[in-house]
Amino acid sequence: MSASTTRRSVLAAAGAASAAVTLAACGSGGSDSSGSDENAGGDGGSEEGGGGAKGELGKAADIPEGGGKVFKEQKVVVTRPSGSEYKAFSATCTHKGCSVSEVKGGTIICPCHDSKFDISDGSVKGGPATKPLPPAKVSVKGGSIHLAEG
Repeated sequence: MSASTTRRSVLAAAGAASAAVTLAACGSGGSDSSGSDENAGGDGGSEEGGGGAKGELGKAADIPEGGGKVFKEQKVVVTRPSGSEYKAFSATCTHKGCSVSEVKGGTIICPCHDSKFDISDGSVKGGPATKPLPPAKVSVKGGSIHLAEG
């Protein structure tokens, strides 16, 4: 009887240790965002610069009408479908997580597998991706584009 109890104790302890290691790996960084830093619009990871400069991306005039610009550091792509309409999306491709590289011909392009997304709504226009790029919020203030804090 005591051999059976000892085996159970060992197995229970091994299971508890395995669960503790798994939970520790999933919860690294002390963040309470439950692992959603990848789609946080550039908020995740870097704490440099303190908050104020983090939201300003650049000049609105630098975004061509019918095109856009990828802001790699903030992991966001800003597009200008027409006139004074600005849109923003996650710069992380929904297919395999690569960063989109450019905006050309009315599409946001991922270089890894050639997925293409529409500049006006982030929907898939081609390639292996099946899900649209998640939207991000931007505003134009004083001629500059600002990423809204999420």
